Order: sequence, then structure tokens, then C-alpha cells
Amino acid sequence: MSEKTTPEPAAPAGKHAAKEPAADSPMQASPVEDVASGVVIDTAGGNIPPSAVPSSSQSGSIRPGPGDSLLRQIFTGNAMVSLLSVVLAIVLGGILMAVTNPKVAATAGYFFAQPGDLLTEVFRPYAALVQGSIFNWAGTDTAAQLYPITETLTVSTPLICAGLGVALAFRAGLFNIGAQGQIIFGALFGAYIGFTWHLPVGLHLLVVIVAGLIGGAVWGGVVGLLKARTGAHEVIVTIMLNYIANFLLLFLLTTPAFQRKGSTNPISPFLDQNALFPELLGPQFRLHAGFLVAVLATAFVWWLLNRSTVGFEFRAVGANASAAQTAGINVARSTILVMAIAGALAGLAGITQVSGTEKYLSGGVAASIGFDAITVALLGRSTPWGTFFAGLLFGAFRAGGVAMQAQTQTPIDIVLVIQSLIVLFIAAPPLVRAIFGLNPRKKKPTQGGTAGSKASGVKSGAAA
Repeated sequence: MSEKTTPEPAAPAGKHAAKEPAADSPMQASPVEDVASGVVIDTAGGNIPPSAVPSSSQSGSIRPGPGDSLLRQIFTGNAMVSLLSVVLAIVLGGILMAVTNPKVAATAGYFFAQPGDLLTEVFRPYAALVQGSIFNWAGTDTAAQLYPITETLTVSTPLICAGLGVALAFRAGLFNIGAQGQIIFGALFGAYIGFTWHLPVGLHLLVVIVAGLIGGAVWGGVVGLLKARTGAHEVIVTIMLNYIANFLLLFLLTTPAFQRKGSTNPISPFLDQNALFPELLGPQFRLHAGFLVAVLATAFVWWLLNRSTVGFEFRAVGANASAAQTAGINVARSTILVMAIAGALAGLAGITQVSGTEKYLSGGVAASIGFDAITVALLGRSTPWGTFFAGLLFGAFRAGGVAMQAQTQTPIDIVLVIQSLIVLFIAAPPLVRAIFGLNPRKKKPTQGGTAGSKASGVKSGAAA
């Protein structure tokens, strides 16, 4: 049996008859675009009066001017927070030195009679720090005056290379605190090639650099492999590998293969002359071509992160590993690769030590460079050039701290205090912004925003 369909009754004619909305009715209004603000307001969902659409004269109250926006981005950005963190650490370090300096206490008794004496004693340690790290105005010749800045660049070189390795891992979401062990392995591989092989000029140094890169990459790649295959936490693994690398180095330096003949100290023979970085400014300075290698390494990491597909994958994994996996990125491969590259950069720091500064291998070749590299990467906000300039700053602290202690009897440990304060302030950006009043302003609701809220309410009501 076929089912009959009852026709619906026609709408009654008259003034209450249902009318089709006109084309120019508010219910059928097309989206409105505010030319000044670039905001498209959909008025099709409800009766929004034309006055609710912001005009060009009202747009200034909605969006700040380009100059105001640029200045606010500059003064509230990460770079400014890092700079202010350094300023705060230096100020607090100066206060600490002033409080513990007996000469400051002695001159405070007659401050109002001769205020210059107190101010001189307060600023004398930092003046000595600058004199020992940038320019020695008391030098008798140009070489003596420029020696401090060359020392700063020399000391900064391994800090920059190791800091780049830590920063690269940070960008991929990995906390690489194993730069210490990676430096040791890079120095171990490179130094062995340096004092056992005898190759032509240029080739020998190149082979030493490649060996150091391989040594650091192997030690860093182990961390990435364990992380990717077993899920082992990179922090625990790198801590253990640091100990293994350190004690393995001390053991090897007591074996005939590594220990210098005729010496009872755990040091290696001097590297072959062809395996050393050339001096940039002559024998009176320690500055060598390893600093130029650090500059090239910084440019390489910048290109890798910002201009290469591999770097994009690293950043995607660091932002959200699950989303990156869903998008088709091999997270395990990226983890292994980024740790290998990070280890190679740290191994390059070891090469700059043995082939540039020390010229032989010893148990203290890594010193505390690997741990300072973490601070350098944090101060540089894990960006290549930020890490570069942070390495220069910490190199200046190291080079100038010696002169500060010699001239003012201020303990060099105060430099470590200042570095620790920098890390403290960098770890708490809201505190720095609050101290300097850089918290972003809260936007007040505007007429356009109120109208948009009303429009949303109309749409919600219609949907209900």
C-alpha cells in the first residue's frame, strides 16, 4: 500500500503572512570588513546595527599604533628580559662586593665629606673586570691594551661551541646536560689524531676537527639512541655519561698510548704543529682561528634551524612531539640526529681547547665548560646568535675575573655568583618584568568588542 502524503496547509494571506527576508535585510547582510583594522565582522547571524562596526576613526582604540606596538615588543621581549637579567645580576653582585669590602666600610664613615672615595671603591672591582676583559687602559703599548679582548674571545670560543650544542637540543625539546662528556670525547678523538699522526699543513688540522666532531657525535648520539629506542630520560643518561667520559679520560692519560713519555703527570704529548689552529694576531696573543670556527658554527646552526627541512623537523618535535609524529615526522630519527649534531658541536669545543688553547690533552681539558654552556644557552634563549653573544659575555667574566682578583683582592668566585644570579632571573621572566614594570597592558573592552560579544550572544541564542 502506498502511503498518502497530506499536503501542508498554505500560509494564510494577510498582514500576518510569513515573508521571505529581503536581500538587504539584516538577516542576510554580508560580512563587513573594517578597512583600518582588517577585521571581518559577520553580521549574518543576528541584527547588528551598523554602528557596531568600528569605523576607521575608532580603530585606533582597538589596535595600538605601529610605533607603540614595536616598542612594546622590544621592551617586553625575551631579548630585553635577558638583558635586564644581566643588569640585575651585576647590580646585586656589586652590592654584595660593596658590603663585604672593608675599604667600602672605611670610606663610608666620611661619605658626606668625600663621596668620591666611596664610589671609587664600590666601582673599582667592576672597573678591574672591564680592564681585564675588554681594554687595558693602563697598558704601555697596543699589544698590552688589546690583550684583554683577545683573551675574552679565546675563552669564549669553547663556550660558544658547547652552548650551541645545548641550545640546539633545547630547540628539539631535549635537555642536553651532557656537553661536558661530549667535549671530553671530542678532545680525546682529536688529540689522539693530533699527536700520533703526521699529515701535511691544513689536512692534519682538518682531520683533527673531523675526528673531534665524530667523537662528540658518537657520545651525543648514544643519548639520542637510548632516548628514542628505550625511552630513557636524557638528563639521567647524560649525567652518567659525563662521569664515564671523565674517568675514562683520566684512565687513558695514565696509559702508554696517551701519557707523555718521561712525565708522571696525566697529560698527553703536544699535538703536532700542523694539527694546531693558526694564531690570528701573532705569538704574543692566545687568540687562534678556532674563534672563526665558532662563528661559522653559529651561522651553521642558524641556517640549520631556520632554513633547512631538518631544522624545521627539530623545531616541530620540540614544540609538540605527538603532533609532529601525526604530521609524518620521524620523531625517533630526529631525536637521534639532533643529539648527534649537538654532541658534534660540543666535541668541536673540545677541539678548540686541545688544538687552540692548550695544545695538549689533560684531565682538566673540559674544566666546567660543559656546565657553563647550559647557562650560556639559557641566556641566549636557545637561539644561535643569542648563544654566541652570551658566550662572549661569559668569556668576559672569566677573563676579567682574574684581573679583578689580582687588582682588588675580590674573590673570583663572585663571578660565579653573578652567573648564578643571571640563571635565576632568566628562569623567572615574570619577576624581571615586574621589577622593571614591563608587564603587558590589559586591553580594555572597546565598543567593537562589546558589539562582537552581543553578536555572539545573538548567534548562540539563534542556535539554541
